Amino acid sequence: MTDASSPTELTNKSVTKAVRLLRELAAQPRSGATVSALAKAAEISRPTAFRLLNSLERNGFVDRVDHNYILGWELARLGRLADPYAGLVARVQPLLQELADKCNETVTLSVPNLQDGIDLIAEAAGSQLIGLSAQNMIGQRWPLHASSTGKILLAEMPAEKVKALLPEKLESYASNTITDRAALLKELQQVREQGFSVIDNELEEGLLSLSRPIRDSSGVLVAVMSLNGPRYRFGRVRIPEALQQMQATVDRIVEVFWQDSAGDD
Repeated sequence: MTDASSPTELTNKSVTKAVRLLRELAAQPRSGATVSALAKAAEISRPTAFRLLNSLERNGFVDRVDHNYILGWELARLGRLADPYAGLVARVQPLLQELADKCNETVTLSVPNLQDGIDLIAEAAGSQLIGLSAQNMIGQRWPLHASSTGKILLAEMPAEKVKALLPEKLESYASNTITDRAALLKELQQVREQGFSVIDNELEEGLLSLSRPIRDSSGVLVAVMSLNGPRYRFGRVRIPEALQQMQATVDRIVEVFWQDSAGDD
């Protein structure tokens, strides 16, 4: 096989299926799942899943407790050594920049963290900047109820968890900030139904921001992409077209990371 081989020719199907199993296992409760449940979720035959899980177990990538598999100690050890975002950012940055150039606004990528918050890890700017978009936003965090990224994250949570996380009276940041938790819960239901979130004069006066979720092959939220701009230029009339362009970029990001997650046994 030469260096000119296509990506498909260079892909090892067994490794791809093992990765699918690990992703499905990560989406399970801490108690884990049986081989039959994992095989069904990953759309792999049970004998193939059993062989792969056995190999992963021998190498410490999964453990078995009774009849359930859980993520293993070696996977955790390697995870602590890895830069959590370097590879992700390197691969999505060109796509973010392409969208920023197309819309001539600022595009950001954020990921959920273990503290029920969200971390901004990448950004790409168009040629026109204003307000928040003129800053280097990487590493900054925004209030969940007043940011479009935060609304996507909150919409993933059950209402009871949102109530436990946020007070009844929410802090105001701009003229349209939602300060009533009950009103926010109502909007979060709308976010779930429509598949995107909007803030309009809610975090900063004059700022409009759209966010779309990015999900892995198991449907788990792994990142949020946002498009931000000033209302005088990026007004509500542009929202439908911007959402279409954002979804096209989301689809391309999903393809980059999970295009090989499906295949024959």
